[in-house]
Amino acid sequence: MATPIQASVRYYRRGITRVLWVPTIASLAAPTRAEIDAGTALEGETGAMEGWQTTSETFPTPALGSRFTPVVGGAITAADSSLTFWASKDADDVRTLLIREATGYIVWMDEGDVPAQTMDVYPVTVTSQAKVRELDSAAQIMCQFAITSEPQENVAIPAAA
Repeated sequence: MATPIQASVRYYRRGITRVLWVPTIASLAAPTRAEIDAGTALEGETGAMEGWQTTSETFPTPALGSRFTPVVGGAITAADSSLTFWASKDADDVRTLLIREATGYIVWMDEGDVPAQTMDVYPVTVTSQAKVRELDSAAQIMCQFAITSEPQENVAIPAAA
């Protein structure tokens, strides 16, 4: 009998997941605790998020000798990604941090900032700060990002200093 997959410990993302804006990371595969601690925690003002995942294209590779068409993996791409924040009536909010064309890193710690667990590191450029204008909801700012090179996924979170 095959060994069953490890049972997951399921969790609710709110209150657990950390998302950081980090200005500088020397090695995407191994950010240091000092680099992470120099970042800004965004989750307290994040009202929505979209994207933040990679996908791979596939290509069919038919052969005349078979009716079955196998596929091979192709280019890896990242989805269009954004974070939506709560706007402040005095304008002292994310607009002063994530300015258009700022470059840095978005770090996702899905299960929290727990050493030896994993994080994803996305090299990004801020492409816009769109004001979300709706009649019956709180004011928000949507920051859109260009993911500028391949993200590092499932990187070990370093221990606290």
